[in-house]
Amino acid sequence: MGKSALVRPLVIISFVICISLLHYLTPLHLPYLHDIFQRLYYLPIILAALWYGFRGGLLCSIVVSVSYAPHLLFQWGGHLTMEMEKYLEILLYNVVGSVTGLLSQRECERTVELQKTALGLEESFRKLQCQSERIIVIEEQLRRAEKLSMLGEMAAVLAHEIRNPLGSIRGTAEILKDDYSPGDPKYEFIEIQIKETERLNRVVEDFLRMARTQPADMLPCLVQEELETIVTLLANDARERKIKLVLQPPCVPIIIEANGEKLRQAFLNIIINALQAMPSGGNVLITTTVFQAELCEIQFRDTGPGIPSGTLGRIFEPFFTTKPDGTGLGLAITRKIIESHGGTMLVKSEVERGTTVTVRLPIQLQLTEETFEGEDTRY
Repeated sequence: MGKSALVRPLVIISFVICISLLHYLTPLHLPYLHDIFQRLYYLPIILAALWYGFRGGLLCSIVVSVSYAPHLLFQWGGHLTMEMEKYLEILLYNVVGSVTGLLSQRECERTVELQKTALGLEESFRKLQCQSERIIVIEEQLRRAEKLSMLGEMAAVLAHEIRNPLGSIRGTAEILKDDYSPGDPKYEFIEIQIKETERLNRVVEDFLRMARTQPADMLPCLVQEELETIVTLLANDARERKIKLVLQPPCVPIIIEANGEKLRQAFLNIIINALQAMPSGGNVLITTTVFQAELCEIQFRDTGPGIPSGTLGRIFEPFFTTKPDGTGLGLAITRKIIESHGGTMLVKSEVERGTTVTVRLPIQLQLTEETFEGEDTRY
C-alpha cells in the first residue's frame, strides 16, 4: 500500500513531463506529431481520475492545461484562429478529467458499500450458523427429553407387569430348590433360574432409575468426601483386578449443592465403567480442580484401551452397550444425574491411550482458608 501511494503520483507526473517535453522539443513544421502528443495527455488525466477520483482527475487536467498552455501561446501564438481546436482541447482535458474522476469516485463508493454489505451478510451468516448450531443442540435435548418421557411411561408399565411376576417366579424357584440337594442337576437349573431372575430384576431397577425424576432437594456437599467414599467402596474390586485407584485431593476443599446419594451413584458408575474396561496393571486417576472460578471440574482418567470414535458418539444412548451382560443405562443415568445438578459431562477418548471423563458442577462454596497438605490418597 505504501509503495503504491508513491509510485502512482510519480507515474502521472512522469507522463505529463515527458509529453510536455515532446511538445516543446518537436519542431512546429511537424503538426501531425503535435496532434499525437496532444492526445497523449489524456493518459495521465484518465489514470489520475481512476486512481484519485474527481479531485485527482480535475487536478491533473489543470496541471496538463498549465503545462500545455505556454506551448500554444508562445509557439503557436501567431495562429490563434487556425489553432482554436487546440484551445478547445484544453477545455476537453478538464471535462474528461472531471467526468472520469466523478464516475470513478462513484464506482469506488459503490464498491465500498458492496464490501460493507458483504461483511454484513457474512456476519449474518455467522449468526445464523450459531443459531442453527444452538437449534441442533436444543433439538437433541428435546429428543432426549422425549426419550426420557417415553421411558417414564414404559417404566410404569414395567414396574407393574414385570417386577411383581419376577418376585413370584423367584419365590417359587426358592421353594422348589429346597426339594433338591446341591448335587442334583435340577438344583443347578433352579439356581440358574434364580440368578437370571435377579439379573432381570436389576435391569428393571436400572430402567426405573433412568426414567424416575431426580429429587429436587439439594444440600451442601463436600466433593472430596463423596469421592473418598466411592474409592473406599471400590478399593477391593480394584485390587482384585490389579488396577491402581489414585485420588488426588484438590488444593482447597470445594462444596457444591447436590443430592449426595445421586452424586455417589454417578461417580460410582463412571469408575466402575473404567475398571471394567481396563486390563490388569492399569490405573485410574481422579482429580478435582476449580474451572473458570465457578465450576468444580472432576476428571476420571484411565489407561484403558479407549473408545472407538464410532462408539463414542453413542455411549449416552439408552440401551446401547458393548458389554455382553450390560444394560446400556449406566452412563445415560449418570449424565441425567449430572445435568439435574446443573452440570455437564464430557467424554474424550483415544484408542490404546485411555479415556477421560470430565464432570463439571456449579460451586456453592470454595473454602480458601483451608488447604490439603497431605500426599495423594492411593488405594
